[in-house]
Amino acid sequence: MKAILSFGCALMIFGVFQSNAQSKNKKPVNDKSVEAKIQTLIKQLTLEEKISMLHANGIFSAGGIQRLNIPQIMTDDGPLGVREDVKEGWGSANLTTDSATFFPNGSALAATWNPELAYRYGHDMGEEARARGKNVMLAPAFNICRVPLCGRTYEYYSEDPFLNARLAVQSVKGIQSQHVAACVKHYAVNNQEIERGRIDVDVDERTLREIYLPAFKASVMEGNAWTIMSAYNKLRGVYCSENDYLLDQVLKGEWKFKGMVISDWGGTHSTINAANDGLDLEMGSRPPYNTYFFADKLLDSVKAGKVSMKVIDEKVHRVLWVLFNTDMSANLPAGKLNTPEHSKTVYDIASESIVLLKNDKNLLPLNIPGIKSIAVIGDNATHTFHLGGFGAGVKARYEVTALQGLQNRLGNTVDLKYARGYSGVYQPYGKNPRTETAKPDPALIAEAVATAKSTDMAILFIGGNRDYESESRDRKTLDLPFSEQVLVDSVTAVNPNTIVVVVGGAPYDIGKIKKNNHTIVWSWYNGSENGNALADVLLGKINPSGKLPFTFPASIKDSPAIAMDAYPGQNLHEDYKEGILVGYRWFDTKKIEPLYCFGYGLSYTSFKYSGLTIAKKMFKPTETITATLKIKNTGKYAGKEAVQLYIGKAESKIKRADKELKAFKKVNIPAGQTATVTLAIPVKDLAYYDVDSHSWKVEPGEYKLMAGTSSRDIKQSVVVTVL
Repeated sequence: MKAILSFGCALMIFGVFQSNAQSKNKKPVNDKSVEAKIQTLIKQLTLEEKISMLHANGIFSAGGIQRLNIPQIMTDDGPLGVREDVKEGWGSANLTTDSATFFPNGSALAATWNPELAYRYGHDMGEEARARGKNVMLAPAFNICRVPLCGRTYEYYSEDPFLNARLAVQSVKGIQSQHVAACVKHYAVNNQEIERGRIDVDVDERTLREIYLPAFKASVMEGNAWTIMSAYNKLRGVYCSENDYLLDQVLKGEWKFKGMVISDWGGTHSTINAANDGLDLEMGSRPPYNTYFFADKLLDSVKAGKVSMKVIDEKVHRVLWVLFNTDMSANLPAGKLNTPEHSKTVYDIASESIVLLKNDKNLLPLNIPGIKSIAVIGDNATHTFHLGGFGAGVKARYEVTALQGLQNRLGNTVDLKYARGYSGVYQPYGKNPRTETAKPDPALIAEAVATAKSTDMAILFIGGNRDYESESRDRKTLDLPFSEQVLVDSVTAVNPNTIVVVVGGAPYDIGKIKKNNHTIVWSWYNGSENGNALADVLLGKINPSGKLPFTFPASIKDSPAIAMDAYPGQNLHEDYKEGILVGYRWFDTKKIEPLYCFGYGLSYTSFKYSGLTIAKKMFKPTETITATLKIKNTGKYAGKEAVQLYIGKAESKIKRADKELKAFKKVNIPAGQTATVTLAIPVKDLAYYDVDSHSWKVEPGEYKLMAGTSSRDIKQSVVVTVL
C-alpha cells in the first residue's frame, strides 16, 4: 500500500522548524525600563567617556566604563567558530582555555539547504562565544557569490539572495538566543578581495535591492540582528563606513535598525563624515587607539561643533542598547564550550552538506564486504582546515581528518594504505613564500600510483585548502591547484575503481574529472567532525543530500562578471554590468551550459516528483500562493531531498531572469514512501524594485511556478495569474 507522509507526521521540514526557532529567539529589549536606564547612563557619562565607547581599545575590544559598570564590547572573529584569544600584534595569547568547536564553512552550511541547521549553527556558536566572554560574534557572513574566484567564497553562503536570507535569519536568531549579538557582514557589495579596501562599486539600484541587499534586510527585519559590519569598499564613490545612503537612509531609516554599525577592521576613513553618516563604532587592530578617527579626532570635532552631541548620544545609545541585549541583559546564560551537542551539530551540517556529483558505476555507497584494501591518496586526506590563510580561524579542540574518519569506521575491516600524492603547502607571504601550485612532484605521484595499483579501490582527496582559498586575495584561476589533475589522471589510469573527493569552499574547474571519472564527491572545510561525516557518507550510513549553493562554470569566461569584463575593475572602479543576472540567473537566462548548475546534487536513492497543484489560479498582490506536490522515494535508501520552487515570467515589461528561487524545503522520505510537500510564496515576493517610484511593484500577469531538483532539472510546473 502506498504511504503518503503528511508534513505533520514524519517530515523534517523548514516550516515547523521556523515557528519553533522563532519562539526560542531572544527578542530585543524594548521595554520602557531599559530605555530609562539607557537614558540615565547617557546623562551620567562625560563627553570623554562617550567618545571612549565609540572606538577600539584592543584588537577585539571597545569601550567599557568601569565606574558605571558598563562592560566592554568584546567581539570575536567568526564565522568558523570562536577564534583563539590574541594579544597586540595578532600573536597568540597562549592560553589553554580558548580552544573551541570548528564549525563548517559558510558555503558548506548553504549546501545543506537546511535553515534548521543554520539555527543550530548559530545557537551553538553563540553558546561558545558566551562561554568565552564575547558579546559580539562577527558572523554570519553572506555576501553574494558574484565571482567564483573571490577568496572569501568559502566563508559566504551562496549566489542566491533568497537562500542567503533564509539561512542568515536563522543563524542570527541562533547566535542571539545566547545573548550574544550577531554581526552580519559585510554591508554591502563586498564581492571580491582584490583592492577590497579601495574599489568603488557602481551597481544599479534595482540590482542592489534585488540581489545584494535582501539577506541583510531579512537579517535586520526578520532576524532582528543587533549589529552590522560596514564593508571595506566604496559604493557609488562613498566608503561603506560613511555611506549615508546605506547606513542612515536604508539601514536605520527604511529597515528601522536599532543596533550599532561596526566598521570592518581599519575600514574607517574619516571622522566627521563617518560620524554624521551612520557609523557607530570604529574598530581596528593597530594601536595607539587614541589616534583613531573616532577617538581624539572625534572629541575635537564635537568641541568644534562639527559633530553634534545629538549624534554622539545616538551612537552611545546604540552601543548601550546592544549591551542591554547581551552582557547587561537579564538571565544571562553561562554558555557552553566544546560539548557533545556542538559536535553533533557540526556532524549533522557536514553530513548534509556533502554533494554527490557523479556515481555512474554505483561504487557508492561502498560495498565493504567485497573490499579488502583501499588506497587513500592526497594531501587533503590528512590536511586540517581549522586554521590557514589570512583571516579567521579556530584553535580547534579536535578535527577529524578524512583519513582518520575512514580509519575510525574501517580500520579493523579494511586495509587502508595512505599516499600523500602532492604537497598542499601554499604560503604567499613571509620570507620564504611558496606559491607554486603547477609543478607535480614525481616521487609523490609515483608513490600514489604504486599504492593505487596494490589496492582494490582508490579514494583521491584533492581540491583547495584554507591557505589557497583565503581572505585578502582572490584566486587567479579556477584550475585545481598543486598539480592535482596530473595525480588524478595517474591514479585513475592504474585503478579503475577510483573515487574522487574534491574538497573546497568555492567552484573549481573539474571538467576533465567529470568527463573521465565515474565517481565524484564534493566536500567542504567541514569542521571538527569532517572525517567522520565524510566516511559515513561514503559508507552509506548517511545518504548524501547536499545541493550546490552556486554554479560551477564550465569556463571562467562563462561567469557573468568575467563575460561582461566587469571584474576585477579598472582604475579602482567596478561596474556591475551583469545587473540582476548573477549566478544561475545568468546561465539559465543566457542558455549557457554550466559544469554543474545551482541546486545540483545526487542521492543514493531516487525521487519522483508529481502532482504539482495550487488551490486556485488567480491571486491578488496581498495573497499567498500555496503549491503542493508529491515526492516519492523510488529507491531502496531513505533520503533527504531539497525541493526547490522557482518562478519565471515570460512576458514582462522589465528585464527578468529566466527563473528565480522563491521557496524550498528539505524533506526526509523513507524508501518507497511518498511525501506531500507544501511550499508557500507570498505574492509580494514576486515584486521587482521599480527605480522610478523607489518602491517594490508586483507586475500583473502570468507567472510560471517550477518545482525541481535544481535550477536546470525542473520536474513539475504550473501557471498562475496575478491580478
